[in-house]
Amino acid sequence: MDYDNFVTRYVAVWNEPDPAARRAMIRELWAGDCVQYTESAEYHGLEEMEERVTSAHDRLVRDGGHVFVSAGDATGHHDALRFTCHMLPAGGGDIAWRGAIFLTLGADGLIMTDHQFGDPPPPAAKAAVEAFQGGGEGAGPRQAGAR
Repeated sequence: MDYDNFVTRYVAVWNEPDPAARRAMIRELWAGDCVQYTESAEYHGLEEMEERVTSAHDRLVRDGGHVFVSAGDATGHHDALRFTCHMLPAGGGDIAWRGAIFLTLGADGLIMTDHQFGDPPPPAAKAAVEAFQGGGEGAGPRQAGAR
């Protein structure tokens, strides 16, 4: 597997402005029964993933003026992949959010589980991190541990 290409596609989903293109990209990356875990919420299946990505995109990219980029450190083996993702101001500037992403993939190469670990942000970025992790208005996340 080309891990760098996979990460490029993953990060592109969060930056994609077109809802139809974003929906297609989600279905090309995540399995139908996928689960994403953040520190405070869980998202189950493609519908919740689409709501999650759309909500994050709208708040952080479209309205917040940020862009997500890979740190270029993708590594993986067997059915697992890890990498670092940064959220930066689109016009340039300091990292507003940094997260370690750990994915498990199915035999078909689609994401089965997606774990996001946010590193401590600079104080000025706290609100953006909370929004990205599912706090506030949005997709109706499940609380961590809830099913």
